[in-house]
Amino acid sequence: MNVYDFDNTIYRGDSTADFVGYCFLHQPKTLLSLPRTAVCGLLYVLHLMPKLTFKENLYHMFVFLGDRDAFLDRFAASHQKNIKNWYRDQQQEDDLVISASPEFLIQRMCAAAGITHCMASRVSYETGHYDGLNCHGQEKVRRFQEINPNKTIGCFYSDSLSDSPLAELAEHAYLVHGNERKEWPK
Repeated sequence: MNVYDFDNTIYRGDSTADFVGYCFLHQPKTLLSLPRTAVCGLLYVLHLMPKLTFKENLYHMFVFLGDRDAFLDRFAASHQKNIKNWYRDQQQEDDLVISASPEFLIQRMCAAAGITHCMASRVSYETGHYDGLNCHGQEKVRRFQEINPNKTIGCFYSDSLSDSPLAELAEHAYLVHGNERKEWPK
């Protein structure tokens, strides 16, 4: 089994940022959340608000979306061009994507790309609230082992050294920068 981070690894860019921009562009009511996002963003930058709280306030914009499922499907279809060719060339049926992005978004993006196995941060699409921890760093390891207690990771790919705990479980790990993949630093 090969395991991949999603954003800036197999997806060119940050899918959450792209989705937020898509919401603002295609659902103008979501712009009503901008003042809240700006204030919370400032508090986060000033280290007066934790990252998870900032994200929940950013995701509050989802309350302004209409048919969420159809909207998510349109976004996922329109952004498949961001799945990197090197990934498509080596894609396998048992690939697993583990991401800190919202699970509702990663599931749709992966389904549209033909990836059947994924896990990500559990975020309510209705409220923007997290159900559990952000799927990041050591939490990725915990979640992987919870679902796949006896599975071995053949190759692991990520753009971030914060994924070192998961890279340590893999037989081979690669740090991704753009389309370049180098051996994980020891």
